[in-house]
Amino acid sequence: MLLELLLPQRCIVCGRGGRQLCAPCRDELPRILPPLCARCGAPTAWPVERCRECAGRRLAFATARAAVGYDDAARRLVHAWKEHGLRRLAGVAAQLVVESLPPPEVEVLTFVPSDRGRRLERGHNPAERLALELATLWELPCLQLLDRTRGGRQRGSSAAERRTVRGAFRATGAAPRTVAVIDDVYTTGATAAAVASALRAAGARRVEAIAFARALRRG
Repeated sequence: MLLELLLPQRCIVCGRGGRQLCAPCRDELPRILPPLCARCGAPTAWPVERCRECAGRRLAFATARAAVGYDDAARRLVHAWKEHGLRRLAGVAAQLVVESLPPPEVEVLTFVPSDRGRRLERGHNPAERLALELATLWELPCLQLLDRTRGGRQRGSSAAERRTVRGAFRATGAAPRTVAVIDDVYTTGATAAAVASALRAAGARRVEAIAFARALRRG
């Protein structure tokens, strides 16, 4: 945080001086707009209940939504925020989420926990920071309701990611009836499904997944 205050501010996307994310680059981030899959939030040609990304999958979350597509600009923003310590970008991401998505009708927000090694490397949990920012903007409580039982870096195919995160989370105690789980990026939905499953097992009746960015399939 001290380096953020001392170093000259430059846009992490285009390199212009002034802000960590300049107004033109912010405006060009690809918003995810309807029509969408009602379940997983993937953009679709017309509204559908389940799309080809989530059809046939057992998903414990009721809905998943994200603010922007995970293009090169969004990837640079997330990388700078997660790996380069520019933690104030979590506030920028939260504001974009609030502009793009309605407040979830839930009792509490929670977040996807980091594995211990990654948290020590970064000095923070990006998903937790985003959740805290959103809790302030949406005037909702934010609680840690999940622990990670084992590590796992989500790389590779959808099937590989599902194997990596299956059983990797557990609830810290009884879960509220309605919860929104916050993460920085939604890729295949495997993490969202795994954390939602853990919360459902702890008593949650409805779990919504919310992310800043979402990987979009081509074609």
